[in-house]
Amino acid sequence: MATHSRYVSLGLVSLLLSGCANFSAGNLFSHYSAQNKDLYQAVQLGDYAQASDELDDGIAGPILDNMEYGRVYFLDQQYPQSLASLDKADQAVKEQQEQAVISLSQSATSLGSLAINDNLNTYTPPDYELGFLHLYLGLNYLKQGKLEDALVEMRRANAVQKSARERREQELQRAQDKMKSQGISPNIGAVLARYPDAGNTLKAVQNGYLFLLSAILYEADGSLNDAYVDYRRALAVAPNNPAVIDGTLRVAKELGMQQDLVMLKKQYGQPKSLSKSQGRVIILDEQGVVEPLSGWKLSLPLFDRSSGTSLYSIALPYYRHQTDRESESITLNQVTVSNRLLADVNTMASQDLSERLPTIIVRQVLRVVAKDVLRRSTTQGNDLGNLVFNVWNALTEQPDTRSWLTLPARVDASSTVVDAGEQTLQVGAKTYTFKVTPQGTTLVWLSRQGANSTLWYKELGRL
Repeated sequence: MATHSRYVSLGLVSLLLSGCANFSAGNLFSHYSAQNKDLYQAVQLGDYAQASDELDDGIAGPILDNMEYGRVYFLDQQYPQSLASLDKADQAVKEQQEQAVISLSQSATSLGSLAINDNLNTYTPPDYELGFLHLYLGLNYLKQGKLEDALVEMRRANAVQKSARERREQELQRAQDKMKSQGISPNIGAVLARYPDAGNTLKAVQNGYLFLLSAILYEADGSLNDAYVDYRRALAVAPNNPAVIDGTLRVAKELGMQQDLVMLKKQYGQPKSLSKSQGRVIILDEQGVVEPLSGWKLSLPLFDRSSGTSLYSIALPYYRHQTDRESESITLNQVTVSNRLLADVNTMASQDLSERLPTIIVRQVLRVVAKDVLRRSTTQGNDLGNLVFNVWNALTEQPDTRSWLTLPARVDASSTVVDAGEQTLQVGAKTYTFKVTPQGTTLVWLSRQGANSTLWYKELGRL
């Protein structure tokens, strides 16, 4: 009877594992950040070609794997492959969101992860990653000159941002109340956008990069009302960014928003106008690589009279919060570009983990209980069986460090008025040249990691 019970328990574990879509030796005995160490280091060094070679199949499932592929291929200027990968990730997200009924395989995945580790769960991307998915889809379309398709992705991204803000309304309100109690003056962008003036808390859940890009594309499309909505939102998140300030003033003036202009001019001065011989350069400057999740493990001995002492490991993800190395200044026509922070991706990632951590801890406790029940029913007090289970528990308890780890660490933006004609942008040892038409605006997308960088630009016409 005891032998039969052990076979039933072991058979149940095998059944659960076979139903896990993410079941692999890597996910069983390691975790995502560790498995992607070489990929991360290649991106960190700016070796985009090597990073493309380091991409593996099937580590984290169709959503996260394809988001990583899409980002790395975009850095490596393999744009068709980037778009195809991001499209696959987007389709996988749609399928995940459309599953109204929990399937048998999902149930098996959840139970299997409860018995082994959370890496066996299907990956559900957080809000900030979904926003970046639409952002990079939009950038791919913009690179191809497909403005309408890019705007579709901006609208989808804005829907994600709206949902993220609404789910955290109470938290943002508490942050705003705290700032008021400390005598901190309200952010004009928050007032105009009717956003809670929640300082860093707002920046952690709302992506200024998305808002600014969306506003610029709407403005290029001639949709000034939509552009003004997103410029105000960007101003709420990044109130000191020159590209955001210039865009907000410019469109407010064009729309004749006199009451808004009074407040804006008082805070930021007059809108910058272009002469017939001048143009504008807006630079979106991605820097570094977002910090990967690390793993923390602790072994705990549990004792009961019938089966003696057993060891259980607790494994939790965490961020080391390492200090970012400052990127070198860039120069436009031999003048240092005045870049200011637009989005801090490390802050977004850290906020997401802090929100998920209570659930992770609860599942960790439940897993210890589940493993102990399984151990006792299987080993029946057998010392060798206990030893095998102790080793198994130590090896398989792995932290869930899955996240989109090839995203940039931060994004800056600048807006510079220049004389029309050929422009020279110096980024480290690289020199890029491009043209700006009279009274035209050129958008420059730049991403730099290590000593390397990748860049492209688009002429947006007269804004």
